[in-house]
Amino acid sequence: MASVGVEGNLHPIRPRRMGTFLAVLGPGLVVMLADTDVGSVITAAQSGAQWGYRLLLLQLVLMPILFVVQELTVRLGIFTGKGHGELIAECFGKSWAFVSVTGLSIASAGALLTEFSGLAGVSELFGLPRYVGVVLGAAALWIIVITGSYRRVERIALILGSFEVVFFAIAWAAHPDLYGLFHGLMQIDLGNHDYMMLVAANIGAVIMPWMIFYQQSAVADKGLQPSDYRHARWDTAIGSVVTQLIMAAVLVATAATIGASNSHASLNTVQQLSEAITPYLGTVWGQIVFSLGIVGAGMIAAIVATLAAAWGWGEVTGFRHSLEHRPSEAPWFYGTYSLVLLAGVMAVVFIPNLVSLDIAVEVMNALLLPLVLGFLIALSIKSLPIEHRLRGWYLWLVVALGGVSAGLGVYGGVTSIPGLS
Repeated sequence: MASVGVEGNLHPIRPRRMGTFLAVLGPGLVVMLADTDVGSVITAAQSGAQWGYRLLLLQLVLMPILFVVQELTVRLGIFTGKGHGELIAECFGKSWAFVSVTGLSIASAGALLTEFSGLAGVSELFGLPRYVGVVLGAAALWIIVITGSYRRVERIALILGSFEVVFFAIAWAAHPDLYGLFHGLMQIDLGNHDYMMLVAANIGAVIMPWMIFYQQSAVADKGLQPSDYRHARWDTAIGSVVTQLIMAAVLVATAATIGASNSHASLNTVQQLSEAITPYLGTVWGQIVFSLGIVGAGMIAAIVATLAAAWGWGEVTGFRHSLEHRPSEAPWFYGTYSLVLLAGVMAVVFIPNLVSLDIAVEVMNALLLPLVLGFLIALSIKSLPIEHRLRGWYLWLVVALGGVSAGLGVYGGVTSIPGLS
């Protein structure tokens, strides 16, 4: 097989190779759709409501950055055949692996709080107790994983994630002002503290620890081979574009509606966001369409976050950790998955006010970025075959992008702590 250089281009997919591409398709698209989770949707909505279209350009700029980061996980998974936690243990020792997977667990738990809070919000939109949506969602997630192989879980995740396309319809129904949109693309307020806070928040919503663990482990669990590398990169590239276009659609929808009439509107919950957007779509249909998007975003992100934690701990401890094993064959893997899922349910159902927890989790995620990206880049230099290692100008590009992303993430996390902003 002809090698693909580290800075090689994404060659077009020829029709005769479409069957192979469709077989490889999955890990990248799943993790990217999960990236547009409930918290990311709310962040994009706040961006549009408060700043109109002035943060729209950032959503487009983040496409290649997201691809560069997640492509490294594809490369590591395909050319080593190992998950992220297992590779850290092999290259840097068990202690660092446990540090990394502990951070992953915190990030995954935080993600579940956000996703299940979204499901709870959808329940309350339709006059149901919050626990109904949370329990039903968690039960569905548990059954999907416990009873399925990797490919079956992947297909269901893609179906759930496809619900997010409703945000394109919402943006269209909002009738954005095209002149205002293009004008807003050129307006950047780098000197404004509040603006920069949302810049940091949007960057933090793009790169999350559980995404890196999930995609590398998924590539290994799916059994992708070096011959699949080109198609796997396309899978990741398409996912990077789609997820950021969804973020852009949410931003456009709120910029065209409440951003034009009430830029100070509070959009911290699903209910507030729905109340702000659905009047422009019609109350009943608006709530249905909006709820589908939130459910899709929350469910696929919950699948990815919980599986990432289960895979991570399995890789570090050495226990069986594959969806190809039955629960009786990999009890620790499925037990970890179930425990993380149950913890998320209990927190959302029984803790009435999750605001303080959400802030703490966001700060922790931001502070974890240097560690997460540092490991990812170090592994790409040390553990890959020579012809696929980071080198030359592409190495320095990745280091620069990682440094800027981690720096802004830490800045956003630290300044979000009350008393430090």
